[in-house]
Formats: sequence, C-alpha cells, structure tokens
Amino acid sequence: MLAAIYERTGVAEEVLRVATLPDPTPGPGEVRVRVRVSAVNPTDWKARAPGSRLEADGGPGLVWPHQIPGQDGAGTIDLVGPGVDARRVDERVWVHLAAAGRPHGTAAGYVCVPAERALPLPDDVPFAHGAALGIPYVTAHRCLHADRDPAGTTVLVTGGAGAVGNATVQMARLAGARVIATVSSPAKAQQATAAGAAVVLDYRDAAFTADLRRAAPDGIQHVVDVAPTTNFPTYLSVLDQQALVASYAVEPPGVVTLAHMAAMERNLLLRFVLLYTLPDAVLDEAAVAVNTALRAGELRPLPARLLPLERIAEAHDAVEAGHLGRILVEIP
Repeated sequence: MLAAIYERTGVAEEVLRVATLPDPTPGPGEVRVRVRVSAVNPTDWKARAPGSRLEADGGPGLVWPHQIPGQDGAGTIDLVGPGVDARRVDERVWVHLAAAGRPHGTAAGYVCVPAERALPLPDDVPFAHGAALGIPYVTAHRCLHADRDPAGTTVLVTGGAGAVGNATVQMARLAGARVIATVSSPAKAQQATAAGAAVVLDYRDAAFTADLRRAAPDGIQHVVDVAPTTNFPTYLSVLDQQALVASYAVEPPGVVTLAHMAAMERNLLLRFVLLYTLPDAVLDEAAVAVNTALRAGELRPLPARLLPLERIAEAHDAVEAGHLGRILVEIP
C-alpha cells in the first residue's frame, strides 16, 4: 500500500514522504479499512512537529521506526480479524483515533483499528464528511456531556469556526442548548451561524465582554474553550453560578491566570479534555452519540479542501497555519 510516513519528528516537508509498505493484517477484535479519505487534525502536525509537543504533553506517543499520520478517516472495511463479525466486510465506515499509540494512521491505503473505532457511515454521506468527524465531534461531545446535560443552558463556544468549535456548536444545539460563539472574522462568523449559534461575537472587539453580557443576561452556564490561556479573563465575569468551563486545547501555550476569588464566588467547575488518555468506554459512548446525529442527518460539514496523498506535507502546513475549514487527504 501507499502511505505517508515520517521516521523522525521535524518540519513537514523535511520528514514526511510517501512510501510503499506491506498491507497490514487486522488482529483480534480489529477491522481493516480501505481508506478513501484521511483528515488532518492539529494533533497530527503537533505529533510530527520538531520536539513533538503532543507526545511531551502526555499524548499517545509515536511508534518508530516510522509513523503513519492521521487519526481520522473514512473508507470501507475489507477484512476483519478474529472475533469480529464477518458481515462487516464491505461496510462503509468512519474511523477515529486510528494512530493513538499505534504506528499506522489513516494517511495510507489501509489501516487496522479496533472494531469499535470504525462506525457505520450511511450510504448518502460522502467519505469526505465521514473522515472529518472523529476527533472534532468526539471531543465536542465529551466537553459538553462529561459532567451534565447541557439542555436548556447557555453555552459559550470559543473559536466557533474551528473544527472542534464548529462541531461543539452543532452538538450543543442538538442537545437543546442556546449557543453563543466567538470568531475573529466575518467568514468565520458565517460558519458559526450556519452551525446553529444563536449569537456570534468577534472576540477581538474592545466591547466583547460587554457584548457577551448583553447576549447572556442571566449568565453563561457552560463554556467550551479552545484557548483558555487568553480567553478565560474575558468571560469570567459573565459566568453563572456553578458554571462549567471545559478546555480541550492549549493554544497559545501558556499558564492561565485564575482570578481565584471571582472563580470561588461562582463555584466554578473546570474540566480538561484530552481524548488520548480517556477510557475506551468513554470514547465509544461519544462516538456512538456522534454517529446517531450523523445518521439523523443533523451534522453539517465545514467546507473542505481535498489534497492528494503526495501533498501530505502541504496538508499538514495548511492546518498548522490555521486554514479555515477542513484539510483532507485523498488516498489512491
């Protein structure tokens, strides 16, 4: 099979290359997926980048002598391992967390994953849509549902046009929440609005906190934050009693300065989310919920740019540069 690989961490164009590797064989409880589309997530370039910050921060690690990137993808099951129902052969699926602590990700002709991490993809859903689900939507579900039911609450989603942020807007709306999203441009505002945000605010505006307070006069009960290092002080004063703040990223890296008394006065709850260290049962529950919404036709994909496998380095660079929408890789 053809696969994108890297044998050391470093700059994308210097370490990523396409090679021919033996087709993998599924082990017990696994399925082999003929990948058609692979998604590029921030964790992919962070794991590959110089210094491998993700691995150093407690991520899934890298498995040498080479690593195939790509946590998420979509394709068709063509082979099953011992203990897996043979009727799953030829099933269209979307895959998540394929390379978590494993050497073979989805940027390859074939990938073997635990059967539970390959979920049925409806016939009317393109592979490109399925490939873009994985990490963003599973993360969104965990941030929203780990501690309480968000129904009837006001949820603030920072970065509402990003992959996880946009997924969170959609999943929160489906759960019955009123969503306020933050963005940094009119184009991003369109994406957040299309996903179902009731209010969209530009966080760069000098009047942002005042605008947020007007948008949530009774306070915000739930926050899903992409950048608490910089965002936390801007919304703390608008949080309701026992508000929950869930953080899934550290962009930019740094230390959050917590206004301790203000947090205590609100009996604030903090949750941090990293999929790679969560129990399988938690991941499976979230993925099933995402698939239920998908099968009901409730999930709206972000605009996507599809690149061929040989341009994998360009794909990584585009995601690292903050490309608006999804970057996907087509597998020959």
